[in-house]
Amino acid sequence: MVCKNCQTELLSKSDYCNTCGGKVIRNRLTIRNLFEHISETFFNYDNKLLRTFINLLTKPEDVIGSYIAGVRKKYVNVISYFALAISITGLEYFILNKFYPEAIDISALSAKGLESFTNDIMMTIQEYQSFVLMAFIPIYAIIAKIVFFNLKKFNFTEHLVIFMFITAQLSIVGAFIVIPFAMFGIKMGSISLFILGFQLLYSAYCLKRLYQLSFKGIVLRTLWFIVVFFVLYIIAIIAVLAILFFTQGPEFFKELIETQRATSEAVK
Repeated sequence: MVCKNCQTELLSKSDYCNTCGGKVIRNRLTIRNLFEHISETFFNYDNKLLRTFINLLTKPEDVIGSYIAGVRKKYVNVISYFALAISITGLEYFILNKFYPEAIDISALSAKGLESFTNDIMMTIQEYQSFVLMAFIPIYAIIAKIVFFNLKKFNFTEHLVIFMFITAQLSIVGAFIVIPFAMFGIKMGSISLFILGFQLLYSAYCLKRLYQLSFKGIVLRTLWFIVVFFVLYIIAIIAVLAILFFTQGPEFFKELIETQRATSEAVK
């Protein structure tokens, strides 16, 4: 008998491969054992996926710190977990667009006359949501290096890992928050401040545990993080406006201003 995964010779009574650790499967697939495998994979507390999700909420320093330290078997690796988060986010937007399209209307957050423009931006983010998530990882890592400049505990690559785990967890939890709210007719715009607050608090919580900071220490560094983020955010907005100017031309901004003016006059 040989291992079906790595072709290593096995004893006839072996239940696991001594080389790759793969389980020996002797029976053909049936509906029953297929569902047993699904249940074991996704709903058993001892499986890595559920353990990773729960421990990222209760003790993130163990999940993230273990991976950085070289532990690979205890939890789902960061690449797989981030890929899972992207898939869940994609499924979230599919469900919202298919069944609750009104829930993703965030025009209430925009200025008068810019509602359509705001929703267009939201649709673009949805279309490229995987790239948006990935793009923010190095930005967060750079900000963290600035904020924690006097603490040399983690290098830049390790900060990438930290924020991949944090972003993945926030995306998964966010999907479980937004969809039930959408089912009750509550729009994303109405809970955006709640979600933003949760994201900020969870990120600060993870960094506090990883860096072993005091409450005062993490509050000060969180405020510093916000300041640096908004400075970079303003720079990014200027860059986007410059790109729009060179790609769409000045007519785009003229139409935007005229729409804003017409809406303001209509309100009056």
